[in-house]
Order: sequence, then C-alpha cells, then structure tokens
Amino acid sequence: MMDAINTSELIRRMPWSEAHAAELEMLLAREWLVTNGLGGYAAGTVSGILTRRYHGLLVAGLPAPFGRMMLLPHLSEQLRLSDGTIVRLGGEERAGEAFQLYGAPYFSEFRLEFCALQPAEALLAERERRQRLLDTAHTEARTGLGAELLLAADQFVIRPTGRVRDAVRAHAAGDQVRTVIAGYHWFTDWGRDTMISLEGLTLTTGRHDEAGYILRTFADYVHDGLIPNLFPEGEQEGLYHTADATLWFFHALDRYVDVTGDQTTLRLVLPKLLDIVEHHLCGTHFGIRVDPQDGLLCQGQEGYQLTWMDAKVGDWVVTPRRGKAVEINALWYNALRLLESWVRTEQDEPTAQRLAEHAALAYQSFNDRFWYAAGGYLYDVVDGEQGDDPACRPNQVLAISLRHTVLAPARWQSVLKVVQQRLLTPVGLRSLAPDHPEYKARYDGDLRARDGAYHQGTVWAWLIGPFIDAWIKVYPDDYAGARRFLHGFEAHLSEACIGSISEIFDAEEPFTPRGCVAQAWSVAEVLRCWVKTSPQAAQKPADPA
Repeated sequence: MMDAINTSELIRRMPWSEAHAAELEMLLAREWLVTNGLGGYAAGTVSGILTRRYHGLLVAGLPAPFGRMMLLPHLSEQLRLSDGTIVRLGGEERAGEAFQLYGAPYFSEFRLEFCALQPAEALLAERERRQRLLDTAHTEARTGLGAELLLAADQFVIRPTGRVRDAVRAHAAGDQVRTVIAGYHWFTDWGRDTMISLEGLTLTTGRHDEAGYILRTFADYVHDGLIPNLFPEGEQEGLYHTADATLWFFHALDRYVDVTGDQTTLRLVLPKLLDIVEHHLCGTHFGIRVDPQDGLLCQGQEGYQLTWMDAKVGDWVVTPRRGKAVEINALWYNALRLLESWVRTEQDEPTAQRLAEHAALAYQSFNDRFWYAAGGYLYDVVDGEQGDDPACRPNQVLAISLRHTVLAPARWQSVLKVVQQRLLTPVGLRSLAPDHPEYKARYDGDLRARDGAYHQGTVWAWLIGPFIDAWIKVYPDDYAGARRFLHGFEAHLSEACIGSISEIFDAEEPFTPRGCVAQAWSVAEVLRCWVKTSPQAAQKPADPA
C-alpha cells in the first residue's frame, strides 16, 4: 500500500495564484502522461485542452503495421437538469468537434461498461503496483525525487504487443517479453536508447529480470555483428543503421552482470559478443570497420546517420561524422577490454591475449590522434571527410566515463574542465560549443530548422550521466559536488510533462524544454546519477564505471 511511505513526497504540485490567473500559457504548456505498460498512453495538458495531435484519452499501442493509434481523443461533458435543460460543460465548440469526430449527434448520455476492474479496484491495484516498484528499488529511489523518477522510469518499460516470435521464445525460457520505449509521444523502442537507458530504468529500479530478458532478446537479433536500432515489426525488417548501439550493448551487459552476478546470461551471449568483435575487425555494413593500421574504429556511408547525432532531413545528413568518431572509439576500447576480461574468466587465454593486443593498439592510437592540444580537449572526429574535426562536442566525455577509459588519465582534468565551461547547463550538456559557426541556440521553426539544430547546440539531458561519471573519476571525493549538477532537473519536473524529463532543451536561458516531453534516457540517466551520488554511495569504494 502507498501508506507505507510518505505519499506527499510523490505529489508534484504546480504553484498557482491569482497573479498567475492571466498566464493561461502555463496551463497549456504543462502536460500530463499516463501509460498502460503496453506501449499505449493517455496524455493532455493541465488545462484539459488538447494542444498536440498526440494528445488523447486513449492512444493504443497496436501490433504492426498499425502502431500507435488514437482511439479516444477526449470526452465532453453535459448536464441534464430536472426541467430537461441540457448544459454542455465542454462548450458548443467542443460538442461540434465531437460531432465531426464521431459522425453522429453528441451523446446526451455516456455509460462505460467494465469487462475488467471497477474504478476503485483499478486505483487500488495501481497503488499496490507502484508500491511494489518502490519496495524493490534502490533505497535512494524510494522517497522524494528518487521515487518520482522511479515512477517516471516505469512508463518506458513495456510489454510489446504483436511480437509473436519474442513471446514464444520468452515463454519457453520462463521470461516475460519486455522492451523500452525511447520517448513519448512518438518514439518506439530503439536499440541505442535501450542500451543507454537500461541501467537507470531496470537495474537502479530493481527490475533485474526484465533487464536480463531485454539483453538476451537483443543478443538473439545480432546480425552481421550488429544489434538492431529498430526491431522488425510484422513484415518490416529490422534496421541496423547504427555504429554505436552494438557497443553500448557491451556496456549495458557489463552493468547488468556487475549488479546481478548473472554469469549464465553472460555465457549465453558470449559467442555473440565474439562474433560482433570479429565483424568489426573484418568490416561489416555501413563502412563500420577497424583500421588495421591504428586499431581505431571508423564508420560512415553516404546517406546514413550512424552515431547518436543522427538527424537527417530528406537526403541531408546534418552531422554525418563519417570517419573515426571519438565516442565510437571510446566505446570500442571499452568493449574490447570487457570482452577480454570475460573471455579470460572462461579460461580462453589465447583469445583474451588477442583482444588485449587490439585494445592496446586502439589505446595508443586514440591518445596519439584524438588529443587537440590547441584546445586542451579531444577532436570529435579524426580522419573525417574534412580531416580532423576540432568541434567541441560532449561526445568526448565518454573517453573518461566508461569502465575502461581510453583517454590517458593525465588529460582527464583538462577535458572535463573544457566540457564544464563550454557545454554544461543546468539540464544537461550542449551538443556543440557556442563559439562554433554552426551553433544554434534555439530548437524551433519548421522541421528542417529544428533538425538542423538538433545536435548543433541543443542541450541533451541524458549526457549529464556520462558527465557525472567522468566528474567522479576526476574528483572521486566530490559526490556532493557531482549531485549539484542534477539540481536543475528537480525544477524541470514541474514543467513540460509533469513528473518526467524532456528529451532536449534550448541551448541558452531559459533552457526551454523541447522534443519529446518524456524521454527514456533522460529519466534513466538522471535517476541513475541521483542514486550514484547519494550520501550512502559516497561512503562506498568508487564504482569503476
């Protein structure tokens, strides 16, 4: 029961007074979201007015090829008085709108038939379910801001509909089908977002079984050394157009094994991991291959956007980053070292030694090639189409933040200082430093303008996670200082989608939230770091990740 904790801590109140009465925009800008665990949701504004085509009382997640469909946009109320007078509480305009929607006169009566739970029973069941989520989570995620983020995280872990193959395999293994929705209202489940979000959404929240299922499912879909960025749905084939999702898979698996000790799953997927590395060494799709001369991983194919900076409008790839990207090689080195340790545990010393040699070459080459001495930070891409790119971007923090750090320790502090001074905001990291000629301070305008700004300055909330990981590595005694970088998100929970965290923000004050109003990796990384920077965590030995 929810009475087991102070439920007032889980109520987010929106300040309101007569002074705000004229500011109706506040009521239109604040949104609410309720999900059903099946990929569907209900959403709207605090005012009750629907301002997006994605708003409605039931947007169902249907099997492919239908996807999400609006089944019930809204209800308008009317009151029948004893003298027969009818008062439409929603107004004549809304009644007329309903006539257009339903193709019939507006309802004079409305009655719901229940094949399921009565309203009071449903409310009680939901409260009990939420209490179970709190009871199984990390201690720091059971009260206050941590608990709010925990419940926000729950919205993204769903049971997908229509995936018969996955359901059969899961049933045979005693699993339950689970996947991760990248964001509401329009994203589906993406490989990259899932791997980055997995620790915060499932491991921090105590949902270890679901984490294991998700990882085993992705391992089953490995094709030519890549995991899918988009799953196959119905007759639609899976899309594997990503250079980093597969490398994030190693990171997510590492965090899972570290938390759960599940060696069975590790042994099960180990052959797939070795296959992934072999394909990267020999070369696979989209120009993803290791350069044998320096051991660095390059990627890129005309017309494709393969890194997380993946905006594309028509044939225009906004930030192609073809060549050897900094975070791709940080992830590659981390994957090699992780696999080396896992193989060595299995007593396969020759394979472990070979992986160690590839890792050592990549390490040496990375530090020789990526250091931009004039700026005291890292190139974003080397051996690119225009040579080496000195654009100051947040991708470089991954060279410090991962378990196995590819950047020489002597350079950590310089890189972190530059990122803090030029990219850090109260709600995440800018995607490009303000002094760059392509910098865009605002994410607005038409689709082309928005996508042109998506990774050219726009702030991304999820990047606060790697930044805090890097901060604690550089300043291992400053957990309190690391936590202060999260304080801006507490205020944000009262704007945009109440109780959740947006995908992106404008790059300058007032850092207006943009994009999806509830984003999985935003919530996941803030929750993970909230727990990681807790006073209890500060008293424990530093986490190598």
